[in-house]
Amino acid sequence: MRDDEINEILNKAVPAPQSPRPDGLQRVTSSIAASLRPVRPMPADWVLTGALVLVCAAVSLAGALRVGLFGFEKMDLVQRGLVFPALGILLWATARTMVAEMIPGSRRSVMPGVLVVLSCGGLAGLFASLFRDPGMDQFVSIGIGCLTAGLLHAIPAALLSWFVVRRGFALNALSAGLVAGILGGLAGVGMLELHCPNFETAHLLVWHLAVVPLSGALGALVGWLARGLVRAAA
Repeated sequence: MRDDEINEILNKAVPAPQSPRPDGLQRVTSSIAASLRPVRPMPADWVLTGALVLVCAAVSLAGALRVGLFGFEKMDLVQRGLVFPALGILLWATARTMVAEMIPGSRRSVMPGVLVVLSCGGLAGLFASLFRDPGMDQFVSIGIGCLTAGLLHAIPAALLSWFVVRRGFALNALSAGLVAGILGGLAGVGMLELHCPNFETAHLLVWHLAVVPLSGALGALVGWLARGLVRAAA
């Protein structure tokens, strides 16, 4: 059997596709047009970034004011002039990444995984150089209290940060959750630096810094669960 004979048989067996009827197309178009609503544009990236930084700073300051600014009062001018600007820079970089995660097609200056390394590594180097108390008094009992307080402030900071950019859309929920967690974690560290007067080097490097990766992991877990729910619903 020749190829042209096979093609002829197949053409007879499969009916040619029919064009949609004009009245059907009109009904579809009308139903779509009726559901369309104007969309308010997102604010500029720098506005969203600034709002995220302000939210996290407000959570840190409010939490520290509630329990006392003992850490800030104990610091000297050099420590204050280096610790809090460093936290501000990290907050700004993380907030920019958060905005990029929530706006598809945005340019990412820092990858989420790099943020964890930069935040923990940068703060660890700063703490080790500024605070050189080798003491280990009540290392675990006091440390767990600081870690808990930091996480309790990281969670609302991350949730409020999501509220700021909620009209965006994260293509990668896991990555967006990680960044939101890091942002909240930095807010938690900021609260601890304002409040905690324990300047033992080991205490700062272990219990204060642990807030950032733990909060980031929690945010990534939430993003992973959210992505699974979306896929299951689809």
